[in-house]
Amino acid sequence: MTTLLIKNIQITDYRGSQISDVLIENERIKKIGPSLEGADTIIDGMGKVLMPSFIDLHAHFRDPGLTYKEDIETGSMAALKGGYTHVFAMANTKPVCDNRETYDYIINKSKDLDLIDLYQNYAVTKGLEGRQLSNFDEIKGLKFISDDGKGILSNHMMYQACLKAKEKGVGIMVHAEDPEISPYDYRIAEDIITLRDIYLSKITGCNIHFSHVSTKGSTDLIRKGKAEGANITSETTPHHLFFSDMDYRVNPPIRTGNDVDELVKGLLDGTIDAISTDHAPHSKEDKEKGSPGMIGLETAFSALYTSLISNKKLTLEDLSRVMSYNPGNILKIDHGKIEEEQVANLVIVNLDTKWEVKKDDFASKSKNSPFIGQVLEGRVEATIRKGKIWRF
Repeated sequence: MTTLLIKNIQITDYRGSQISDVLIENERIKKIGPSLEGADTIIDGMGKVLMPSFIDLHAHFRDPGLTYKEDIETGSMAALKGGYTHVFAMANTKPVCDNRETYDYIINKSKDLDLIDLYQNYAVTKGLEGRQLSNFDEIKGLKFISDDGKGILSNHMMYQACLKAKEKGVGIMVHAEDPEISPYDYRIAEDIITLRDIYLSKITGCNIHFSHVSTKGSTDLIRKGKAEGANITSETTPHHLFFSDMDYRVNPPIRTGNDVDELVKGLLDGTIDAISTDHAPHSKEDKEKGSPGMIGLETAFSALYTSLISNKKLTLEDLSRVMSYNPGNILKIDHGKIEEEQVANLVIVNLDTKWEVKKDDFASKSKNSPFIGQVLEGRVEATIRKGKIWRF
C-alpha cells in the first residue's frame, strides 16, 4: 500500500473551496480533514490549489498513421502535464478509426502505457467520407461516434446516423460545418449545421454533442434547443475564449470579441457544458502548408485562468465545473468531486505564478501553438492519476 498526504491545501471543485489535508491510499482519497499524519510521501500544499483532474472531450493523438505529429505516449504525457487524466481521441487517424482493428490497437496501446484513461471515438461514416455509415455494432462500450475534422453534409446520412446512434445508446459528436459554404462564409457554415443537428436531435432523440462551438449564432441556437428539450450538450475551446480577431489557422476559425462574450455567457448559463482543447498536433511543414489546428493540452488551464478567472468572468469553481464535472457527466463517469472514497484523479495548481510559454517546454511532439511567447497566469505543478503523482 502506498500513501500520499497533501497538507494545508485549498481544495476546490465545482461545489466550493476549503483548506484541508488530503490523504490518498493506493488509488483513492482515504481521508480529508485537518492535521492528518502518516504517509509515505508528504507534500506541503500551502498556497496551492487541489482540483479534480481535467477531462478533455476532444483531442487528436494522430496514432496510428500520423505519429510524426503525435503518438499515444507523447499525447498522454502532454495531457498529464496539462492536468488531464481522461482524454477522448478523435477518429481521423490513418487508417481512419472505422474498424475494429484500428479501434483495438488504440485502446490496447493506451492500456499498455497506462498513463491516462483514453477513450476513442469511432467514425460515423466509413473513411469520414459521409457516404456510408460505419459498422459500430461490434464495439462494446462506445460512448460517442464522430466524423470530426469534417462536417457531415448529407441530411439523409446524418438522419440515419442519429437513428442508429439512438438505437445503440451512443452519442454523436458533431463538427458543425457545411464545407460547401465554408469558402464563402465560415460563420454560416457552422451555424446552419448546428441548426440542422439540433432539429435532428429533437426529432430522433439522439444525444448530440456539439464540438468546438465558436459563434454567437450557434451558442444562441444551442441555448434555444436546450430550452425546447433537445438532447444536446456542447463544448468550446480555450483558444476560442482567449483569442479574438486573430489570423491563426484553426477550424473553426478564431472569431470576434462579440463571439467570445457570448461563449462566456454560455458557460455561465449552462448553454455550453464543457471546455475541450481540440488538441491538434501538426509538424512545422504541415502547418506551413495550411493544416488547421493547434496543440492545447499543456496550455489550457493557464490560458483559461488568465482569460477568464483573472478577469473575473468566471470563478475557479466555474472552471472546475466545465473542465471536470460536466465532462465527466457527459462521459457518464464519476468524476469532478473531491471527497472521500473517490478515485484520486487530481491536479495541483499554483495560481500565484506567471510563466512564458516556450516551444521547447512542450511534452507534445508538435509545437504548433499561438500561445508560444504569451505570458500566462496560473500553472499546473503536478497531476495525480489513480494515486500516482506526476510533477512538472
